Amino acid sequence: MVLETDRLFLRHLTPDDDAFILELLNEPGFLRNIGDRKVRSLEDARRYVLDGPVASYAKQGFGLWWVGLKATAEPVGICGLIKRDVLEDPDIGYAFLERFSGRGYASEAGAAVLDYGRKTLGLGRIVAITKPDNDGSIRVLEKIGLRFEGMVTLPDHGGDSRYFVSDA
Repeated sequence: MVLETDRLFLRHLTPDDDAFILELLNEPGFLRNIGDRKVRSLEDARRYVLDGPVASYAKQGFGLWWVGLKATAEPVGICGLIKRDVLEDPDIGYAFLERFSGRGYASEAGAAVLDYGRKTLGLGRIVAITKPDNDGSIRVLEKIGLRFEGMVTLPDHGGDSRYFVSDA
């Protein structure tokens, strides 16, 4: 386990999370707001976990983590920090299964990840990007203390993104 909150715990993703990742990455909201990662099978999901989060844990010491309910250990989403080559600072990212939306899990996990980035990893500046019309994500970022700084265009990101920052 990496983190825990009142209702959630976050841990490293493993290839055994393949069925959950396959479901999450093919939800309409994920495809619309984050993009198509071309994960269509359990094998694709295992490769996504190994090439993405697991590789990031090894290289950066952080990445996207599995988020589950403490009460049932049921997976609800992913949340963590990503270091993209095209951004100077690590950014916070998250995605949750649509059936768990509206319960505050993204804000709860996001706040814990932000705190972990500051206190445990010693990160000074953490950023975030989101589609301009992703109102739910914008609310989460503002709720956990990030502020809108402007618009950015990142390669392979499908147009402009809102750019949010949080300084220590």
